[in-house]
Amino acid sequence: MTHQPPPAVVSPDSSDTSRSASAGLISAPSIKPPPQRHRRTTSLLRLAPYVKPYRARWISMLLFSLGSLAATIVIPLMTKAVIDGPVRHHDQHGLWVLGTIALAVGMAEAILWFGRRWLVARATMGIERDIRKEMYARLQVLPMSFHGRWQSGQLLSRIMNDLSMIRRLLSFGIVMLILNSLQIVVVTIILLALYWPLGVVVVISIVPIAVTVLHNQRKFTKLSRMAQDQTGVVATNVEEAALGMRVIKSFGREDYIYERFDEQITGLFDIQVRKVRLQANFWTLLEVIPNLTLIVVLGLGAAATGSGRISLGTLVAFITMMLSLVWPISSLGFLLSMSQEAMTAADRVAEIFDSEPDITDGAVAEVSRGGALRLVDVGFKFPDAGDGEDAWTLRHVNLDLAPGETIALVGATGSGKSVLTGLIPRLYDVSEGSIQVDGTDIRQLSLPALRQTVATAFEDPTLFSLSVRENLTLGRPHATDDEIAEAIDVAQAHFVHDLPFGLDTRIGEQGMSLSGGQRQRLSLARAVLTRPKVLVLDDTLSALDVHTEALVEEALRRVLHEVTGLVVAHRASTVLLADRVALLDHGTITHVGTHAQLLASVPRYRYLLAADDEIDDGAEPDPTWCTDDERRCAQEDVAMAGESERASRDGELDPFNRQMKEARR
Repeated sequence: MTHQPPPAVVSPDSSDTSRSASAGLISAPSIKPPPQRHRRTTSLLRLAPYVKPYRARWISMLLFSLGSLAATIVIPLMTKAVIDGPVRHHDQHGLWVLGTIALAVGMAEAILWFGRRWLVARATMGIERDIRKEMYARLQVLPMSFHGRWQSGQLLSRIMNDLSMIRRLLSFGIVMLILNSLQIVVVTIILLALYWPLGVVVVISIVPIAVTVLHNQRKFTKLSRMAQDQTGVVATNVEEAALGMRVIKSFGREDYIYERFDEQITGLFDIQVRKVRLQANFWTLLEVIPNLTLIVVLGLGAAATGSGRISLGTLVAFITMMLSLVWPISSLGFLLSMSQEAMTAADRVAEIFDSEPDITDGAVAEVSRGGALRLVDVGFKFPDAGDGEDAWTLRHVNLDLAPGETIALVGATGSGKSVLTGLIPRLYDVSEGSIQVDGTDIRQLSLPALRQTVATAFEDPTLFSLSVRENLTLGRPHATDDEIAEAIDVAQAHFVHDLPFGLDTRIGEQGMSLSGGQRQRLSLARAVLTRPKVLVLDDTLSALDVHTEALVEEALRRVLHEVTGLVVAHRASTVLLADRVALLDHGTITHVGTHAQLLASVPRYRYLLAADDEIDDGAEPDPTWCTDDERRCAQEDVAMAGESERASRDGELDPFNRQMKEARR
C-alpha cells in the first residue's frame, strides 16, 4: 500500500468541472428502433431481415405449398372427369387410367405437404433462435437503469412466450393464411365457372364471415395484449417466490404468497376465458354458415341436375370443392387470432429493441496502466427523480486517488455510497461532471477496456448456477490454478475446498446453498482475480465475523498495495485499510483526510463510526453534552483512537495481529 504524508483535512473544491461527451456507439441489432410509433403490423414486418438467411428454404416451401394446393384443387376436377367420362360411358380402361392418375396426384399431395412442413420447421426454428440470441444480447447491452424499470418476468415472457408465438405464425400461420386465402379465391372462381348460381350462393356465405372477422379483430387484439402482459406478471411472481423461498418460509407467509399468486393467475384465467368466449362466438358462426350453405347447395344442385342444367359429375365436383372450402374458411378465425397474437408479441419484442442504451461505448480501447482515479464535480440523479435540488443523489463530488492509493468511503445509509461505486464501472452514467482514469474520461473508454481496468465487489453478491471455478473466473476466464488459489487465500474462501467436488462443485441458484459470508468471500475473490488497476469494494465484508474479517483485511493489505482502491466502510477496522478517508454526507464529499484526523476533528465522522451502519439517515449527532463525565469519556475515546492510529502507522501496534493472537488463545 502506498503511504503518503498525511495531508490536512480538506473540504473538496467543487468549482472545477469537466464534461466530455461519450464517443462511439454500440452496434445496434438488425431490428432498428422506429423514429416514431408504428402501426402494429410494422413491428411484425421488422422481423423480415431474420427471414433472409433462410430464403432458399422459404422459396422451396412456398413451391411445395403451391404444388400441394394445386393437387387439392385438381382432385375434385378429376372426380368430375371420372364420373362424366368412364363411369357414365362404362369405360373400364379409362376408369383405370384416370383412377391411377388421381392416386398419383393424391400421393404427390401427401409428399408435398410433408416437404413443406419439414422445410418450414427448420427455417422458422432457426429464425426463432436468431431473434432470441439477438434479443438476449440486447438485454446485455441495455443499462442498469433499464433493468431497474422492467420486471424480470416480463423480459422472460418476451424472450420465451412471445418469440414462440411469432415462430408459430411464421411456421404455420402465415403459410396457411396465404394458402387458404388463395384456395378460397381460386376455388370460388372455379365454382362460379362450374355453375354460377351455386357459386353466387357460396360467395354470399363468405360475406358475414368477413364482417365478423373485422368486427372481432380489435377486441381480440386487446385481450391478447392483456393476456401476454399478465403472463409476464405471473412469471415475475413465480421467479420472486422461488428466489425468496427462504424468506417466505422464515416468516411463515406461504399462504399470503399463494393468495397473491392465486389472484394473479385468476386474472390471467379471466382474460383467457374472455378470449375463448370471443373465439367461441366466432367459431360457432364459422360452423353454422358453411353447413347452411351446404344444405342450400345440395337442394339447388339436385334441382339443377334433375332439370339437366348441370351434369352429375359437375354437382359432385362442385360439392367436393365447396367442402374443401370449409376448412380454409373455418381456419380463418384461428389463423387471424394467431396473427393478432403474433403482432402483439412482435410489439412487445420491439419494445426491447426500441429501448435505447443510455450508456454508449467509447472509442479508446486501451486498458489503464497506472490506475489514477479522479472524480471531478460528479453529480448523479435517477432519470425519473425530477428537477429539484432534492432529486440529486450525488452532487459536487470531487476526489483524487493516486495510483496504488486506497481511500475509504464513509457515510450514513442512503448517502449515495453504492451509487457512487456503481458510477465508476459505468453501471450508471454521471449526470454531470466526469470520472477519469489516468486522465481519460471513462465515457471515452470502450466498455471492455473500462471493465478490465475496474473490478467491483458488491455488498449483495450475485453468484450463478455454475461451478465455483466458473463463478470465480467470470471476469478472467483464463486464470491459472495458482492465481485462483491466491484469490481464494486473499478472500479467506478456503471453504470451497471442503465442498463435495471442490472448485468443480456447482453452486445453487443465486448461491443460496452458501451462507452470506461465503457468498461475499467468493465475490471478493472474483474481483481480486481479475487483477484490476482500480478495485472498488462496496462494503464486501459486512457479512463476515470479526476474526474472519481480520484475516481478510490482513490479506487485502497486500492486494491494495498494488491497485487503486475505493473501499466503502462502516467499521473502524475496515477504515484502517485505507491511506485516507472520504466522508460522504447527503450526496457530497465534505471531508477528506486520514482516519486519525477525521476522528479528532469531524464529529459527524466520529458519530458514524461509533454507531456503525445501523444509523438512521436522518439522525444527526447531538452536539451538546448532558454531563461533564460524558464529555470527558468521549475525549478519552478520541485520544485513544488517535494513539491507536499512530501506533499502527508506526508499526508499534498491529490491531489485526493482536485480534488473531487472541483468537488462537
